[in-house]
Amino acid sequence: MAKTVSHTYNPLDHEETLYAWWEEQGFFRPETQATLGQSDPAKAPYVISMPPPNVTGVLHLGHAIMDALEDFLIRYKRMQGYPTLWVPGTDHAGIATQSVVEQQLERAGSSRAALGREAFVQEVWDWKDEYHSRISGQQRRMGISCDWNRERFTMDPGLSHAVRTSFVQLYREGLIYRGTYLVNWSPKLHTAISDLEVEYEEEPGTLYTFRYPLQASDDYIPVATTRPETILGDTAVAVHPEDERYRHFIGQQVRVPLMNRLIPVIGDAAVDRDFGTGALKVTPGHDHTDYEIGQRHNLPILSILDEDACLNAEAGTYQGLTREAGRLQVWADMEAQGLTLDTQPHTVRVPRSQRSGEIIEPRISTQWFLRMQEMADAAIQAVRDGRIEIVPRQFEGVYFHWLENIRDWCISRQLWWGHRIPVWYGPDDHMFCAMNEQEAQAQALAHYGTATALTQDTDVLDTWYSSGLWPFSTLGWPEATADLRRFYPTTVLETGYDILFFWVAKMIMMGLKLTGDIPFRTVYLHGLVRDEHGQKMSKSLGNIVDPLDLIRDYGSDTLRFTLLTGTTPGNDLKLNRQRMESNRNFANKLWNAFRFLTPHLADMALPLTAPDNPFATAYQVPAAAQLAIADRWVLARLHQVTGEVTRLVDSWQIGEAGTQLYNFLWHELCDWYLEAAKISLHGDDPQARQRTVTVLAYTLEQGLRLLHPFMPFLTEAIWQQLPAMPQAAHSIMMSRWPQAAAVAEQAIRDFGLVQQIVRAIRNMRAEYRIEPGKRIAAWLQTPRDLGLLEGNQALLCALARLDGDLLRIAADIPDTTQCVTATVEAVTVFIPLAGILDLQAEHKRLTKEMEDVQSRLDRSCHLMANPNFVDRAPPAVVKREQAKIARLEQEREQLRHRLAEVDQVGG
Repeated sequence: MAKTVSHTYNPLDHEETLYAWWEEQGFFRPETQATLGQSDPAKAPYVISMPPPNVTGVLHLGHAIMDALEDFLIRYKRMQGYPTLWVPGTDHAGIATQSVVEQQLERAGSSRAALGREAFVQEVWDWKDEYHSRISGQQRRMGISCDWNRERFTMDPGLSHAVRTSFVQLYREGLIYRGTYLVNWSPKLHTAISDLEVEYEEEPGTLYTFRYPLQASDDYIPVATTRPETILGDTAVAVHPEDERYRHFIGQQVRVPLMNRLIPVIGDAAVDRDFGTGALKVTPGHDHTDYEIGQRHNLPILSILDEDACLNAEAGTYQGLTREAGRLQVWADMEAQGLTLDTQPHTVRVPRSQRSGEIIEPRISTQWFLRMQEMADAAIQAVRDGRIEIVPRQFEGVYFHWLENIRDWCISRQLWWGHRIPVWYGPDDHMFCAMNEQEAQAQALAHYGTATALTQDTDVLDTWYSSGLWPFSTLGWPEATADLRRFYPTTVLETGYDILFFWVAKMIMMGLKLTGDIPFRTVYLHGLVRDEHGQKMSKSLGNIVDPLDLIRDYGSDTLRFTLLTGTTPGNDLKLNRQRMESNRNFANKLWNAFRFLTPHLADMALPLTAPDNPFATAYQVPAAAQLAIADRWVLARLHQVTGEVTRLVDSWQIGEAGTQLYNFLWHELCDWYLEAAKISLHGDDPQARQRTVTVLAYTLEQGLRLLHPFMPFLTEAIWQQLPAMPQAAHSIMMSRWPQAAAVAEQAIRDFGLVQQIVRAIRNMRAEYRIEPGKRIAAWLQTPRDLGLLEGNQALLCALARLDGDLLRIAADIPDTTQCVTATVEAVTVFIPLAGILDLQAEHKRLTKEMEDVQSRLDRSCHLMANPNFVDRAPPAVVKREQAKIARLEQEREQLRHRLAEVDQVGG
């Protein structure tokens, strides 16, 4: 796998080739890990079930962050010696997939009705077979190390068997039943849909106020609505029982406008006295709140809209009109009868289908339901007693609230694509729930005493039903397979917080009910990926970013690292190109560090710590007493960062762990240490050179291991070319996660002092614009650290560009009158400016800069003294101007101080 080291790191030269090799070697499989001896059989398996993306889908940033986080966890635990299994798969996505295929048929001049059910379902299977590999191919580009041999699809034979088994069991226990209730209805798809597939949008509408005539008098109750067409289905008018305006009407009858039906006035505390007129028309057949009021008061339910959301026979003369046309006609007819009072513009919260954008209609429908209360109680207890941990914990309250207020789940859909309800009907509509038609026929024979023709239920199950079985159905349930015994319960469920209710809670309930055990031990919830302005990405806003475009531009590692370091549990993250650029530069920095090291490794045999243990292989560094100060420091910082990164990852602070690792590898290893290492690498002492090369190789190799779960391709590409690595452990992913050793705090303190002195000198050089390459004099005065500084004069000269002949280090330096100074801990740094700068020209330059700053400061102060500006400008503008004044005042004081120093030096 070794390659010639190119001058620049191009991800496209490595990523797909490396991934194909990983997959070919079987490194993602727990069996391979065991065969190679990489995993520790004494450790419990670490298992993740991938949230299955829709088979219709293409990779988006929601998938990308999920893939990055889950792959990070799997690679991290694999390197710690855990047997790891990441089960991939896709969801049949009933509504989405059927919609896509129907649109395809429509473009071809056909329809599902024209094909018939059997031919249409075969058409969908053909479509699925053609497009199924698209999403997995995109996931491979993200570098995910899941076990593709165990890939599952929610309509695989095994998973279909699990669905039927669970349905039959729950039906026979009385938990699944058939009933008529109010559901979310899609007029376009002709099916009930789940709450998750309904998005509420604020849209301009109208609030219509009209008279509801009382039967016993000429009086009326004023009522407001946003949907006049639903007046035709009213079965009551509700008022708050404590509302002084209307409570005396409770118990009386009112006449439904245009329909000449009498309905009661009822009192119900659910009525909002502050909305509209404070009186509520109740249409139980077309509004969720009204339905609940109707249930409490035993009101009749009228359904006035058909499957297409057109008015039906219950609407009388309005039959056949669309709901929109009906709204206009009903209001016009009420105006003609003098029943209207007012219309006002009003913002309406409109429920729309996530898939098609159409307005969803609450509608009474006969559906299949699953009783939830008993299962919800068990799911609540599993979190309360700590068997399941939710990260971050703030979502526990949301989880409890939803489960404590749960309703029975509508599990049926009026689709043709999906798991068909395993229920058959006899000629008298007697129901037979069975695993297959043969079993249903046997039940019918026992019931009727003779062979009878049966008809299967035409509905299919909600997609969320089959995905609710995902953690155990993918491992072979209901069969007692070896995978189920070995890998269930799974370890972590990682997903977005937005589906905590609709999927996560359902898996917990189903797992506890059907397997008797929790489906996973930890729920890790990531946030949404937003654009750089914090807006949710959507097609309507035009801010959708295709992650494959980002991978082509920056590489998979850069995208992964950006997502991982930009996220904290449960919080949204902003993605912007500037961070992508910075992280791509980080990858190039590491590649260049490796290129710098490569020629020094050419003729060197580096000792290994444990030649007989390939998974623990790392270079053996010399004893601390033989090392230079920079060597001891970088090793101490490596151990410190190793411990901190491990601690942060174990506490789910993956983003902070990546940030700390980034700072160490870039700013400490690739900047400070490489610069210090050049002294011995370019020197004449071969033993010093050997020590430095060993320390550099060891630190880089250990750093690559720490970085591997974040950036797998870059780390593999470098690691494969380090001496002894390919022969030792095959792949960096099969190597061991570094262990933090005792941290040499004194080494960190000693080199830290050198760093502070160098920074002080660099700052003074920058302030006085001394040529970067010019070697200058410096005097260091310290009563405490003479030995440390005297022993590292060459290091100070190299890092701060000092003239060694003009460097003075002493406990006391008497004549410093012509120097600029800085203090670092117990060290005072003096830079003599005479002979380095043209002091007269520097005085002139600083004076001009200070005059310019003062002029800008005066303008800002004058602006802030103007009451018209302060009172009328937006608060953000005023705040910005105040910050500008503070900044300019600080600049002025810095310039004043530097001018005084120059004048003092010049005498």
